[in-house]
Amino acid sequence: MSIRIGILGYGNLGRGVECAIKHNPDLELTGVFTRRDPKSVKILTESAKVYHADELEGMKDQIDVLILCGGSATDLPWQTPKYAQWFNVVDSFDTHAKIPEHFADVDKAASESGHVGIISVGWDPGMFSLNRMYANAILTNGKDYTFWGKGVSQGHSDAIRRIKGVKDGKQYTIPVEAALESVRRGENPELSAREKHTRECFVVAEEGADLARIEEEIKTMPNYFSDYDTTVHFISQEELDRDHSGIPHGGFVIRTGKTGWEDEHNHVIEYSLKLDSNPEFTSSVIAAYARAAYRMYKEGQKGCKTVFDVAPAYLSALSGEELRKHLL
Repeated sequence: MSIRIGILGYGNLGRGVECAIKHNPDLELTGVFTRRDPKSVKILTESAKVYHADELEGMKDQIDVLILCGGSATDLPWQTPKYAQWFNVVDSFDTHAKIPEHFADVDKAASESGHVGIISVGWDPGMFSLNRMYANAILTNGKDYTFWGKGVSQGHSDAIRRIKGVKDGKQYTIPVEAALESVRRGENPELSAREKHTRECFVVAEEGADLARIEEEIKTMPNYFSDYDTTVHFISQEELDRDHSGIPHGGFVIRTGKTGWEDEHNHVIEYSLKLDSNPEFTSSVIAAYARAAYRMYKEGQKGCKTVFDVAPAYLSALSGEELRKHLL
């Protein structure tokens, strides 16, 4: 029997989840749910339907896991607790500072309803979180470093587009190579935000806009660019569409540490990702955790979980015997 999946939200992430389901034979898409007019949303799966989000509550018996594909700023803080009343849920909430608060809200709802909710699933938080935890547990005498990029930051790109006179834009986060290599050599440098990453912006300005003002507003924007060396390129819409249409990303999680009675031996643990499509990779991680949510629910577990709480075997479609034979 397939695990029946519902998708709430059909942007880049929702489309990615639909593609991931196609590549997981034990998962089946029941429906896509949207706040838009369902007739305006075209999906790829012929066997599934598009419904309005208001219809979700009436489909409690037709969905095993609901995957929430909204944004972390305004959607997931209320959506995940709400739908955990009726479904096992998985989301990709990625506002790191607010994860404890979000966990508490989802845990209350899921515990009361007897469902499983897995939050903050993706690559950071998610796969990077796991690798930071494993490395910390193994090299207890050490130091963590996380580098992001080269890749498109969707939040920073949106911040650029909100500036007066900007028609369109993309922003790339880029690791500083010298800092990355210093960490890999085990030199344990103390690095500021500016020393770890640079930011590169490609901006399409409206006709007649003040380019100097736009560049200054970008470079001095607090919480986004002011703490980084930032380069701004003004290009045409055609160039942006041709050269910057993708959503690549990636990065590195590194922990350096010492072992031995006198700390005489140095070690470096590194995990890296290079992604053609940030949302499609994130969606593939989410699909695996949807499988885990269903299995944990069938065992009688309930409440909110993070990637730290999910045993690796729950993620795989393979049996324990197959995992031990082929992957252990």
